[in-house]
Amino acid sequence: MEYIPQIAFVLIAGFFGFLISKRISRISKNIKLGKPAELSGNKSERFKTMLLVAFGQKKMFKRIIPALLHLLIYIGFVLINIEVLEIVIDGIFGTHRVAAPILGDFYSSMINFFEFLAVGVLFSCIVFLIRRNILRINRFKKIEMVGWPSLDANLILIIEIVLMVAILAMNGADQILQDRGADHYAQTGNFYFSGLMFGWLDQFETSSLMLIERVAWWFHIVGIFAFALYVTYSKHLHIFMAFPNTYYSRLVPKGQMDNMPEITNEVKMMLGMPVEGDNAPPPEGMRFGAKDVNDLSWKNLMDAYACTECGRCTSECPANLTGKKLSPRKIMMDTRDRLEDVGKNGLDDGKSLLGDYISKEEINACTNCNACVEACPVNINPLDIILQTRRYVAMEESAAPDSWNAMFQNVETNFAPWKFGVQDRFNWSQELKDGK
Repeated sequence: MEYIPQIAFVLIAGFFGFLISKRISRISKNIKLGKPAELSGNKSERFKTMLLVAFGQKKMFKRIIPALLHLLIYIGFVLINIEVLEIVIDGIFGTHRVAAPILGDFYSSMINFFEFLAVGVLFSCIVFLIRRNILRINRFKKIEMVGWPSLDANLILIIEIVLMVAILAMNGADQILQDRGADHYAQTGNFYFSGLMFGWLDQFETSSLMLIERVAWWFHIVGIFAFALYVTYSKHLHIFMAFPNTYYSRLVPKGQMDNMPEITNEVKMMLGMPVEGDNAPPPEGMRFGAKDVNDLSWKNLMDAYACTECGRCTSECPANLTGKKLSPRKIMMDTRDRLEDVGKNGLDDGKSLLGDYISKEEINACTNCNACVEACPVNINPLDIILQTRRYVAMEESAAPDSWNAMFQNVETNFAPWKFGVQDRFNWSQELKDGK
C-alpha cells in the first residue's frame, strides 16, 4: 500500500510519455514529407537569430502591451517547470518537497518567486481572454479563426489559469499543514501569494487539508502531463517549435526569391551560357512549383507547425486589408491541416493543398511585399508557399491570370513588363526635349 502512489505516478507518467512520443514521431514524419532544403550553414548567425527571436521574443515587442503579457506567461511557463521537476521527483521516490532541505532558506524565496510568476500568468491569461472575447481584437475575428481555432486559444488560456490555481492551492494548503506540524510537511518558510489567496483553507481540519493538498498536487502534475500532450495537437506547439524554426530561418534578404535550378539551367542552355553542375535537363515527370505538401520543403512544413495563429501577418497584409481573400495566417493553417490529413490518410486521398485547402484566388491576391514575413514573431515565411503554389499554376497548369500572361509575354519579347519595343522605350524623353 505504501508504494501505490509511486506506482500510480510512474504509470500515469509513462502513459502520457508514450502518447507524447507517438505524437512527436507523427509530426516529425509529416515534416519529413517535404523536399530537402539546405539551411545548416552559418551556425553562429542562426544561434543568434534563435536567441533574439525565439528566446528573447524580439519581434513581439513591436506591440508592447501583448508582448509584455506574453513574456510574463513565457517566463512563468519556463521557470515554474523547475518546481514541476521537484514534483516529478517527489512522485517517483515518494518524497515531499525534496529540494527544501537541500536549498534551505533559499527554498521559500524560490517558491515565492514562482508564485509571483504564477500570479503574473493568471493575470496575463485573464487579460488575453478579455482581449479575445470581450474587446474582440480584429485579428482574432477573421474567418479562419471561426470554430476550433478560437476554441483552442480560449481552452489553452483556461487550462493555464486552472493549473496556476492548482499550484497556488497546493502551496496554500501545504503552508497551513506545515504550521500545524502535520506529518511529512516539514517547515520550509512562508509562501506569500498562496497564503494570501488561500489562507481561508485554515478553516478545514487537518485531514481535509491533507486531502485538498494531495488532490491539488495530483491535479497539477496530471494536468501538466495532459497539457504537454494537448499542446502537440494545438497551435501552442509553437512553444517548442519556435526554437528550431527560428534557428533554420532564411538568412538572405526577405525580398530575395529562390530560383528553380532546373529552370535556370534550361534558360542558360538555351542562351548558350555556361551551366554550373549537372547539365542534364529536368527529370521526366518533375513537378514545377507546389501542388501538395510533399512539393514544399521541410522548412515550409516546419513553418506550418510553428504557426502561433497570432494573426500579425494577416493584420499587416495589404491584400487582406483591402478585402481580398488572402490571409497569410490561413495559408499556414491550411498547410498544417493538409499535413495532418496526409498523416492520417496518405497523399493519395483525392485531395491536394492547392485547390482543396488553398484557393487560386487567395494566392493570386498576394503582392509579394513580404509584410507577413516581417511581421511574424517566429520567422515563418507564408510567401514562400504562395510563390511555389503560383509557380505550379503558371508552369504546370498554364492557368495564370490573363494579365499575368500578357506581362510574361512582354518580358519575353520586350525585356520589360510593358508592351513597348526596346527601340520605343525612351520615346517619352524625346517629348521632354521637344518641350511638349
